[in-house]
Amino acid sequence: MRRLRKAKIVATLGPASDDRTTIQALFEAGADVFRFNFSHGTHADHQVRYNIVRDIEKSLGRPIAILADLQGPKLRVGQFADGKVVLEAGAEFTLDNDPTPGDSRRVCLPHPELFAVITGGQSLLLDDGKLKLQVLDSDGQAIRTRVVNGGVLSDRKGVNVPDAVLPIPALTAKDKRDLSFALELGVDWIALSFVQRPEDILEARAIIGQRAGLLAKLEKPAALQQLDAIVQVSDAVMVARGDLGVELPPEQVPGAQKRILRSCRAHGVPIVIATQMLESMISAPVPTRAEASDVASAIYDGADAVMLSAESASGAYPVQAVQMMNRIISEVEKDPLYRNMLDAQQVTPRADKGDAICSALRSVTQIIGAVATVTYTTSGHTSLRAARERPSAPILSITPQLSTARKLALVWGVHSTVSDKVHNVDQMVAAACSTALNEGFAQPGEQLTITAGMPFGEPGTTNLLRIAEVWPPA
Repeated sequence: MRRLRKAKIVATLGPASDDRTTIQALFEAGADVFRFNFSHGTHADHQVRYNIVRDIEKSLGRPIAILADLQGPKLRVGQFADGKVVLEAGAEFTLDNDPTPGDSRRVCLPHPELFAVITGGQSLLLDDGKLKLQVLDSDGQAIRTRVVNGGVLSDRKGVNVPDAVLPIPALTAKDKRDLSFALELGVDWIALSFVQRPEDILEARAIIGQRAGLLAKLEKPAALQQLDAIVQVSDAVMVARGDLGVELPPEQVPGAQKRILRSCRAHGVPIVIATQMLESMISAPVPTRAEASDVASAIYDGADAVMLSAESASGAYPVQAVQMMNRIISEVEKDPLYRNMLDAQQVTPRADKGDAICSALRSVTQIIGAVATVTYTTSGHTSLRAARERPSAPILSITPQLSTARKLALVWGVHSTVSDKVHNVDQMVAAACSTALNEGFAQPGEQLTITAGMPFGEPGTTNLLRIAEVWPPA
């Protein structure tokens, strides 16, 4: 099943999409990656969905990526004696370490690590930014604030601290349990929530190793202060605009998104744009025109993938949401302006053999009119470097590793296939030609550009470029 577009679609599974019929319909509608949100559902729920996805993958013969999204260290207030209170603008309100149920004057903040970093002049945002508190002072046991934007505050609502790097681990105890389970399942990607520093990624990497790709979710303003360093140690990045849009003023989110996109493109790291892309399709069969434009803008900017959250997990129209996203992407990629914008965004190759080869691959493909760029890869590195160049022809990725083929389902322009190992260049060219024919990328007499690393099977050794003419099958 060949996609006729280059950008990918990530669809979240949930109560509205947890049966085999719906999940297969989502894949056939255009979903390339299925996201399991570990903020919701049980391990048993995720096990069932995992088994269904792998069964569909086997029956349809196409690698499908599974992304396990860890909840992360979500900060919340404690409980109130009456379940909720009304905070009046201008009133004082205290967050302390006293577990006694709160009232309109105070509430427990059950995160002792925060008291040492919160100082006067900072802001606290409650309930997804609906309420805003200005910090007056903190003595290590209580944070005294003044209410700027008031409203109703109820038990366990979230707390955001936009003005500080928080001394909290990237992986909570729950995350570590979920991570162990996800790795045992065999997921392809792990999404790490609330990344603030490169060290957060390295902490998770020490546990994950090479068992899955590691995707950094950028949803804290603090992450933007070390953006390039975070991107360089990540396998992929997600612009998680939900919490990012709470902690940053809304007018700054588009600029932050473009800045993250530019960094990821420069470093050749796949990037996913997420949150509220087709939000109205949770309850309506069509999106707003603004939402359609939002998806289109991400594609024009060169994003690897766009993501559906509640639209496919709990909405009334999960399959229609994927179909709509598929149509928007396809329409953008037909526009000549799209190619012009990708070319204008082209970044200078790094001074290494892999980037030099893939840059030449892009030029040769365009000059000779090759119908496909074929990458032979074991680790996925060659296909990733080719995707960084955004060639005009599709990238037909051939790998002997099913795990690599699945992981590459997230990457722009890559059509991933599994083939037997090759041991020499002639076998590689033969595999490229036969796969291009079988997968519908080429006809006899058409030309392919092929790249690989020699010796075969060693990651990060992209150093070979070949041109081949496709011959008729024997």
